[in-house]
Amino acid sequence: MITKLLMASGLVATTVIIHAAGLGVVLSHVFRSTVRPDARFWPITWLLVRIAWFLIVIHLLEIAVWALFFRWQNCLPNAESSFYFSGVTYATLGYGDLLLPKEWRLFGPLEALTGTLMCGLSIAFFFAVLSKQMLQRVGGKEPSQPA
Repeated sequence: MITKLLMASGLVATTVIIHAAGLGVVLSHVFRSTVRPDARFWPITWLLVRIAWFLIVIHLLEIAVWALFFRWQNCLPNAESSFYFSGVTYATLGYGDLLLPKEWRLFGPLEALTGTLMCGLSIAFFFAVLSKQMLQRVGGKEPSQPA
């Protein structure tokens, strides 16, 4: 049981590390962006499309980590099943057509919870970038920093 708890902790930590690193890359991309606050519709839209795709790639990498773990532990019959199960679990779709073996079944809810947290973090990040763009556009400058 301790071994499985350590494995689960490692999976969660790896997922968070990938997400943090990925958000750092996306943030540096946003800072390098030449989209100005007074930009028209298409430049801002293109920036948001790029951010959305970056975030999706980050989530796919995290799903892959869980899927590779499930495949490594022979929890599911093949790689396709592992990736499918991991994807629907991470995204909390929960179709229920594939199940983990009894000794691994607590990893499913843990992946779903981790996926929910990472998706929430991505939504917050996306909203923050969009808010910054809109505040700059409306106010014509950066929002003031608290003292």
